[in-house]
Amino acid sequence: MFGIGVPELLVIAFIILLVFGGRKIPELMKGLGKGVKSFKDGMKEVEDDLKLDEKKEAKKDEP
Repeated sequence: MFGIGVPELLVIAFIILLVFGGRKIPELMKGLGKGVKSFKDGMKEVEDDLKLDEKKEAKKDEP
C-alpha cells in the first residue's frame, strides 16, 4: 500500500491522535466515511449514465 508498512501506519495514527485528540477521531472518521460513500455514489451515477448513452447510440445505429 504505497510502500507504507505497519510501523509507519502506527506513527501516523499516533500523530493524528496527538493532533486531534481521542474525542475528535470518531467525528473525523464519520465525515471521511460519508465522503467516500458520496464519491462511490457519484461514480456509480456516472457509470450508469455512460451505459445509458451507449444503449442510445446502439439503438440509433440499428436500421
